[in-house]
Amino acid sequence: MSRTIQITFDAADPEGLSRFWAQALGYRHPPPPGRELAEGEDPFDAWRAFLAENDVPEDQWNSASAAEDPDGVGPRLFFQRVADGKSSKNRVHIDVRVAPELVGDERMGALEGECDRLVALGATRVQRFEPAPPTSNGFIVMQDPEGNEFCLD
Repeated sequence: MSRTIQITFDAADPEGLSRFWAQALGYRHPPPPGRELAEGEDPFDAWRAFLAENDVPEDQWNSASAAEDPDGVGPRLFFQRVADGKSSKNRVHIDVRVAPELVGDERMGALEGECDRLVALGATRVQRFEPAPPTSNGFIVMQDPEGNEFCLD
C-alpha cells in the first residue's frame, strides 16, 4: 500500500516561503478549518481572521503555513518556523521537473526561462550543468528565498 507524503521546510518566514513555493509550483494555500475561500480571497487574510477569532497571539500567526497541489497529485508542502537558520547543504532536495521530455538546447532554453521566472520571485541561481549524455540531460541548481537548494530538471 502506497502512502502520500508531505514535505516539511524549516523556515524563518513560513508565509513568505510558502508563497514562493506556491507560485513556483502552481500550488494553492488551503483555507482555515471549516472555511471555503471566496473567489479571489487572500488565504492569508482568511487565516489571520481565523487565528484572531481563536485568540491565537499575533506573534504566533506566522508559525506555520502550507501549500497544496490543486490537482491533488503532488505532495503537500508544510512550512514551520524555527529559530535556527540554515547551516549546511540540504541532504534532500526538490527537483522541479520543467522540461523532462526536452533535450539539448530546447531543454536548456526551457530551464533558463523558468530560472528567470523563479529569480524574479526571489530564488537565487547557483549553477548550470550542461547536458552530458547519456547520464545527464542538463539541469540548473537554485536556492529558494531562504537558501534551500533545488534543481530545475
